[in-house]
This record gives sequence, C-alpha cells and structure tokens, in this order.
Amino acid sequence: MNLTFYGATENVTGSKHLLQVGDFKLLLDCGVFQGRRSEANEKNRNLPFVASEIDAVILSHAHLDHSGALPILVKNGFVGKIYCTSATKEIVKYILQDSAELQQQDAKYFNKHVLNDLKKIEALYDKEDVKKTLEKLTVVPYYREKSIWQTANENIRFKFLDAGHILGSAITVIEVTENGKTKNMVYTGDLGRNESHILKSPEFPTENIDNLIIESTYGNKIHRPIIEAEKELQELINFAVVKKSKIIVPAFALGRTQELIYILHNLINKKLIPNIKIFIDSPMAINITEVFDGHEKDFDFEWWQDFGKKNIDVFTAQNLYFTKFSQKSQEINNMEGPMIIISASGMCEGGRILHHLKNNIGSGNNVVLLTGYQAENTLGRRLRDGNKFVKIFGQNYPVQAKVLSLDELSAHADQTGLLNYIGNCKNLKNLFLVHGEKNSLNELAKKAKEMNNSLSIDIPVSSQEFDI
Repeated sequence: MNLTFYGATENVTGSKHLLQVGDFKLLLDCGVFQGRRSEANEKNRNLPFVASEIDAVILSHAHLDHSGALPILVKNGFVGKIYCTSATKEIVKYILQDSAELQQQDAKYFNKHVLNDLKKIEALYDKEDVKKTLEKLTVVPYYREKSIWQTANENIRFKFLDAGHILGSAITVIEVTENGKTKNMVYTGDLGRNESHILKSPEFPTENIDNLIIESTYGNKIHRPIIEAEKELQELINFAVVKKSKIIVPAFALGRTQELIYILHNLINKKLIPNIKIFIDSPMAINITEVFDGHEKDFDFEWWQDFGKKNIDVFTAQNLYFTKFSQKSQEINNMEGPMIIISASGMCEGGRILHHLKNNIGSGNNVVLLTGYQAENTLGRRLRDGNKFVKIFGQNYPVQAKVLSLDELSAHADQTGLLNYIGNCKNLKNLFLVHGEKNSLNELAKKAKEMNNSLSIDIPVSSQEFDI
C-alpha cells in the first residue's frame, strides 16, 4: 500500500493525495492550486498523474482547493466514481459551475490584452466538463445516519464522519485489507471547530488508526474564544455606524458567509448592533445558502433546538439583502454607509469582492475585515500583511482603509483542536501533516511529538511517496 502526496504539501491549496492498493488507485480530493497566478496556472494545467489510471475519488468537501480540479481530471480521461456526501453533491455543482465561468472570463480578459497568439490561453475547463464531472458524483451518507461502510473495491472500504468544517464536509475512515492484514487510515480533509454555531463538531473514529493525514492550517495558532471575536465585531459595527463606514468582508461563499449571517442575525436580535444594512453580494453564496434549508440533520443540535425548530429563518435576518444580479451589485458602490458588504472570494482572488475593494480601500473611513485564512501570494494575504498598495485588475490602488483580521471566525481547527484530534485516534502509528505553511506544519509536528514521542511524523513534500 503506497501513499503519494501531490498537493497541499507545505502550502494550503491543491489537495491531492493518492492511495494505491495493488493496482487500485484511490485519489483523496482533487483541488486547484491558488495564489501566485502563473505558478498556480501551470500546476493546475498539468496533473501529476495519468487521469485515466485513477479508479475512484473521495471528495472531502466542496471548497475549490479540494474540488476545483475534478473537471480537469475528467477532461483528461477519468471515468470512475467520485464519492461525497449529499450536501457536498448539491453544493459542488454551484462551486464548479462558477469556477468554469470565472476560468472563461479570466482567459477572455487575458487573451484580449495579449497581442502574441502563442501566449493566449484556454480556460482550464468549461461548463460541459463540469456537467460530465457532476454525473460521476456518488452519494455516501455519514456513518451516523446509516451505519454502512462503502466498498471501493474488494480490498478497500470506507465511511464518512462529520468534519464540522462546512456543510457536507467529511472525514474519511479507510479500511484496507492487503495480504491478509487490515489497516485503518483517516483523512481529515479540512477539520472544523467545536465552536461552530451552525454545524456539528468533528467526529472521532472509534477504530484503531494506523495512519492519519491531518490538515495543519492553524498548526501554530490557538484561537481566542469565538465570543471575544463576536464582541470585537459588535464594537466594530457600532463604530462604523457612528462613522458611516463601509465594512467590506471577503468571505467564502460556502461556510463563512452563512456563519456570518447567523452571527449578525444574533447581534441584531439581541439589539447589540443597530439596524445596519447587510449586503450578501455573491450569487453563489445565495445559491448555497438555499441548500442549507434542506440539511437540518447536519446542523448543531443546540442551534436547531434554539432556532430551526422554532421556524426562525436565520438566513432572512433583518436588514439582510441578497444581491444576485450585477446591476444591483454596482448600485451598492453608489450608496453611502454605514453598511456591511459580504462578498466572495474569501482570499480576494476573484469575484465581486474585487470591485468592492477597488471602490472602497482608498477611503480611510472604511474597513476591510478578513475573517479566514489568507494563503501566501493572494490579495487577501497582501492586505493582511499591510501592503500600502495592492494590484486589482492590473492597476495599483493605495490601501487607506483599515484592515482587520478575525481568524477566530475561521472554520478551521486551531492547534488545540488539531492536537485533540490526533490524541483521539487510538493506537496511532503514523502521522502525515498537510494543508499548512511551513511554520504551522513544523510547530504542529513539534507539539504532536511532545504529546506522543513514539509517533512517526512526516511533513510530505510534493510527489513524496510512502510505503504504509
């Protein structure tokens, strides 16, 4: 049994991990690389393996850095099944369709400004590739619902546990029987937090675990209690109302946007903030928010008892405006504050958020609020790092707006949560740390070793293969 790491190695994007048992090849996630444009584009266009040789894919959740290269895989000859949860199947449709549209827009914009025909590019994939990909999605329920293991082939079976990261996110427990011996492996995908308002907490495996692949996004950080972040958000909004500021919030259309809606709903209901206008300016976020209505069983029990059961629709909070069409989005730019604008993408790499940043970061009266992880070489990271000028649509803009970060609103487990998960994997032998930058990976490895000195810990580099 071999395990090869092709993505999210010493960085947080492009998750692709290949498990080979005999001749059977099972791919764990197939995400796109993000960040430095030319480098990411090159990696995304050239898969590190032969697509037609992959027998099946397990998709942990719908975020692009885990799902976005699936149409590339299909375009290059993959014909197998893609296993995922029911919610992920519904959501990834919107994610990939939107991605295909943006790919085509980017290619069109680039080619328009390139005179040399040899340098012109094609979109990574189109909507037809997405359609073919969606046809391969095969739903596997969470184990808590059916208590059934899914068979991948005669030697491999697996089950999904709730990862608590976003709606539909799954931890995969994989049981492999080879040469008369059985071993268990866990792949966390992205691991959520116990403090999530809406979703259930991550579930632990009950089996003895030989190998664990765990994300490490915040491997070197311990989050403050989320209640402190909410209080800071409350103070910021009240300040913005007095100053008539615009608060620009880049947020993932999936997960972060819905969590923010819930928090703002609560603050308004408790009269802790006034009736400030809140714009959700992301067509994809609107579509995904509608998916939440059909997945009450995946919600946190306390939240469901307090809100859902009483038929209070969290996603129609007072003064909440969903902006689906571009004309309405443009009208927001002409409105005066105070207001909150929540728009995708979360790392400011595309989408309508770029227009809102372009139009608002030049005013010292406005605020850019970053609520999640910002990968290296993204616009969000440059804003977080305090760059005085940033490039948007090829032009430099001065950053006069205040830039604040509330990582506590992130959907990723912090160091404490990650170590807790590692510690709850019984009789763990081998630990593989992925999906993190070097500082996070090294610090988490150090802490995990202190916790369990007998543990074998590896931080894979790209294309590194392990015999497990």
